[in-house]
Amino acid sequence: MSQSLRSRLSAGPAEGWISLFLVALLAVSVAWSVDDAALVLGQRDWTDFLPWVSLGGVAAGFIGARARWSRPVAHLVGAAFAALIVPIIIGSILDPAGSLSARYQATAGSVLDAALDFAVRGLPVTRQTGHYLLVLGLMCWANGQFAASSIFRQGRPIGPIIVLGTVLVANMSATTHVQMWFLVLFSLAGLFLLTRLHALDERATWIRRRIGDPATVGSLYLRGGTVFIAIAIFGSLSLTATARSAPLAGFWDDARPALVDISQWLQRIIPAAPDSRALGVPSFGQQVTIGGTWSTSNEPALEVFRTSGDDRRFYWRASTYDAFTLFGWSASDVAVEPRPAASSILDGTEDAIPNGLARGTETFRIVPQSKLLKVVFSPVDPLSVSVDTTLTTTGEQGFFQALAVPASQPYTVTATVQELKDVAGGVTQNRLAAAGRDYPDDILARYTAIPPGAMGQYANALLAEIKARMKQQKARDTPFDLATAVVDELDNSARYTYSVNVPGVCDHDSSTVECFAHHKIGFCEHFASTMAILLRKEGIPTRLAEGFLPGQIDVAAGRETISTGAAHAWVEVYFPGIGWYPFDPTGGRADTEAIPVGQPQPIPTTKPLPSLALPSGDGREGRDPIGSRRPAGAGTTSANNGSNAGPFVAITLLLIAVVILIGFLAYRRGPRGATTPDGVYASVTALARRFGFGPRPTQTAFEYATALGDVLPGVRPELHTVASAKVEVSYGRRELGDERIRALRDSYRRLRVSLLRLAFRRRDRPKKR
Repeated sequence: MSQSLRSRLSAGPAEGWISLFLVALLAVSVAWSVDDAALVLGQRDWTDFLPWVSLGGVAAGFIGARARWSRPVAHLVGAAFAALIVPIIIGSILDPAGSLSARYQATAGSVLDAALDFAVRGLPVTRQTGHYLLVLGLMCWANGQFAASSIFRQGRPIGPIIVLGTVLVANMSATTHVQMWFLVLFSLAGLFLLTRLHALDERATWIRRRIGDPATVGSLYLRGGTVFIAIAIFGSLSLTATARSAPLAGFWDDARPALVDISQWLQRIIPAAPDSRALGVPSFGQQVTIGGTWSTSNEPALEVFRTSGDDRRFYWRASTYDAFTLFGWSASDVAVEPRPAASSILDGTEDAIPNGLARGTETFRIVPQSKLLKVVFSPVDPLSVSVDTTLTTTGEQGFFQALAVPASQPYTVTATVQELKDVAGGVTQNRLAAAGRDYPDDILARYTAIPPGAMGQYANALLAEIKARMKQQKARDTPFDLATAVVDELDNSARYTYSVNVPGVCDHDSSTVECFAHHKIGFCEHFASTMAILLRKEGIPTRLAEGFLPGQIDVAAGRETISTGAAHAWVEVYFPGIGWYPFDPTGGRADTEAIPVGQPQPIPTTKPLPSLALPSGDGREGRDPIGSRRPAGAGTTSANNGSNAGPFVAITLLLIAVVILIGFLAYRRGPRGATTPDGVYASVTALARRFGFGPRPTQTAFEYATALGDVLPGVRPELHTVASAKVEVSYGRRELGDERIRALRDSYRRLRVSLLRLAFRRRDRPKKR
């Protein structure tokens, strides 16, 4: 380190060491907020490094400013250190016992695997976490470096406060954790920083003009500012505790549909947080992430107009999922095909209704009450819809996944309803039991797959207990009887607790199923996922279905009202010759029509099932639709029901903040063809400041022009022209003639090009003369 650089760093900053402390407090309060939200699989200890890397960013920005490097050089040096330090810290989470090089390689390998999961392996989601930790770490480093650089290089605290404040508020809006004190801490640091820098600026002005006592002036500003800050913070907290209005409610309602779409895309890339704030209704997309809360509101969801006098209670299915992803479900191998209005929906799919079934045809007029609902809702199988739709199927054979429709557009759906009667083609308990196990190969392969790790000690013990009880009770060994036995087991409220709020429960289990079998507490997705995987372990095709429970029916008026609080998940089991039939293991939450026993039917002899397992000794667990990669020695969890888009909302808002920042910088600092003396001088100083050659607070216009002319001798006349015009207009209150204005414009045009050479200069900034 050169003697000149050492002397610059050892000398105290003009803004004072207290300002450095306040800048660090700004950056760390944001990092603490992100850490507290536990964005990465709910593991708060994984993000404990964020405050430290934010301090590293502050140090990098401060050193670059104090060393008086040009801004590009300072940011490149800071970015280089971030690229070295942050991956090693993340590697200590992914590979705690590894060396420095091994930790760096662990981070790089995790990021690469995340990219390969999508680009090469074609997986619907990734369970990698290294790339998410890397993004959060680099974001916190960048926050600190940006804040320190802006304040100690340019003396501008407004930009950092706006950007970091946006990050903080976005994170607060995305988590259920109470983070008010982080906002209070950030506000205190920001207000004190603004007050201190303003007091220093006023003090420098009084010193330059030699009027009054500068120390007294600075002390007056600080005391007055402190009183103002105390009143502002106290008033804000009081208002927060007592206010009941919602001035931004309309904006939030308009923004939610777009946020849901973005969150569905982001859910494939980043692991979700279990304690993130939900948007109030499931989005019924192509993936479902199961976490610690099932959060829905009581807002209106659907209004269904049906036949007057019909009081049957239907489950309104929106989407189905075939691939279990340990902590969620996804639709794999999807294909999209348009379906014109009134055309047959299921023609050409594997969910086409088998011949010979007794099914009634019903027509429903459905009016969505929320812009978030962009799928068709139908009991059992939709035949046709009155508007143009888009059918999403899974697999080469084409199994129904969802039917998309424009948001908020009313539609009429014609659907088939299974006849629960003891007639030819009707559905009874004995007919379901007699359906047998003669499954088509494509259904068997797709809907009995279990990823490694889905069932552990507790899930296998639960299945063994259910089968032993069936044997003791001499029950029939049929898929229907096993499905009924699982429903009866999970319906036992003495053993299983239905709770919509279980954050942290599954932090150290290998999957949702193993977690629920172990802790016996959860919500509908926990119950349904457990039932589905237990049946798959026995070679019975199952899939997860999501939609709404039956709503409030006005029988006389033929109208059913459904709220978002009725969002639900259940299981569909495949029966040869009958098709998919729903089972709800969540304790009879809907009073639906019972299945009649019916006349006895011959039970076909059970034939051996083809094994889909890899030679791992774990039964049918062999197919892994997501890769199942997790950090060594760490537990996993995930977010709720696909609507829990809090972390995705936060990232979306962060991206918006970046765009706003870029626009703000372009507006404030970019040359815009200024023509007034004040505008030209401001544009010249702004451009020079970008490269570390901005004016000091105590320099006059002539002093700065002379000092900058020493750095760029070739444009001294132009700098003198700009400074003279600035002084004559601002302080002399003169008006320039047309000839002077033309000379000013010519000088400005040449300066805009010549000042770019400052990017290659490494000298000190212009000093006061």
